[in-house]
Amino acid sequence: MSDERDPSAQAGLPPGEFAARRARVLAALGPDALVVGAGTPVTYARDVEHRFRVDSDFYWLTGLAEPGAVLVLRGGAEQPFTLFVRPREPEREAWTGPRIGPEGAVAGYGADRAYPLGELPLQLPELLDGAERLHFAPWKSAALDQAVQRALGELALKEAQGRRAPGAIVLPAELLHELRLVKSAGELAALRRAAELTAQGVAAGIARVAPGRREAQVQAAVEAAFLEHGASGPAFPTIVAAGAHACCLHYSDNRGAIGAGELVLIDAGAECALYNGDISRTVPADGRFAPAQRAVYEIVLEAEQAAIAAVRPGATLQAVHDAALAVLVRGLVELGLLSGPLELLLETRAYRSFFMHRTSHWLGVDVHDVGRTHAGGAPRPLVPGMVFTVEPGLYLAPGAEGVPPEFAGLGIRLEDDVAVTADGAEVLTRGVPIAPDAVAALVGTEGP
Repeated sequence: MSDERDPSAQAGLPPGEFAARRARVLAALGPDALVVGAGTPVTYARDVEHRFRVDSDFYWLTGLAEPGAVLVLRGGAEQPFTLFVRPREPEREAWTGPRIGPEGAVAGYGADRAYPLGELPLQLPELLDGAERLHFAPWKSAALDQAVQRALGELALKEAQGRRAPGAIVLPAELLHELRLVKSAGELAALRRAAELTAQGVAAGIARVAPGRREAQVQAAVEAAFLEHGASGPAFPTIVAAGAHACCLHYSDNRGAIGAGELVLIDAGAECALYNGDISRTVPADGRFAPAQRAVYEIVLEAEQAAIAAVRPGATLQAVHDAALAVLVRGLVELGLLSGPLELLLETRAYRSFFMHRTSHWLGVDVHDVGRTHAGGAPRPLVPGMVFTVEPGLYLAPGAEGVPPEFAGLGIRLEDDVAVTADGAEVLTRGVPIAPDAVAALVGTEGP
């Protein structure tokens, strides 16, 4: 079994991890059924395929990352776990790599039953017969949509023979995504590894920063370090934004040159066995902060520190955001960019042109991981095992009203990954400096 098909081997997840997840899902399913597809490769440039990335829900339930596969879980069944996979075809495998086949699905992934993918239309009606509801997300795959539709139609036509189609189709997110939100010990270990690799890559990028270099050269250093140290690649398009480019939150063109005296914002994440890190650092191209740059940097750093200090069981992401926001707005007043009482500035959101995003997002198998931030109309309390980013920033775009020349074009974001513990927070990403003098000292150390 190769690591490419079984990312959990690279992540070091314990052998029973996926079986334990399925057991939790089956307990919650009751008399229902669940169908999830792995997805298929996406083409570009006519017939070139993007590297395949398996559907996150499918992987979370199976540990399998093979294109085309389909999972069926049936609550209450003696054999609840069925996989449909591509059949073994040596001639095709010579071109596209080995397949596990139905035998490998049983032996390597714990399926109770496994069939060639072509048998899905034949077997699916039997697997869904009598289920109260079907948990299924349509519109991801036309072929899977058609197979489900045909199975439901066949069961409906055979009601006189005692067959029964599920009475409703519900999205699986309500069940699966809530279970994915709190990470197991194995997942926390995988996220620590992804955070470690992310820190190594971002540190390598900072070391490449120098006036006259291109943003793409820094990106190359970041992503080369990811691969060299064992990541499968970037978790998302790497952002290297020099100067005013950093005022665009998702700038990823990375074609610009780094100018003397500019700041460079790096926002990058390594994917390791489908778990992800996400770090942002902002550094001076010359290896030292100008006074205005340092003043803004220290406000953002204080905001991050305040937000992390607010992380504990029972707190909320809203409380984390509010802690960062209060520091940022107070700092904007001190810089002369806003004026008025703090409470009024917060209430009227007068800061929105300088800080326009939330402070956190969940982190896991997806970079922006799943799970509701609110429950019952209120922010949900944090519990141990939740993992998320803390990423305040200030963006002083050129030409923005009321921004003095010394601040114009500064974009600063600082981001770390945090796990909620029993008594507070574990910062997963301190492997790359963040204190202004320490991060400045790393700049340009790679040499010419």
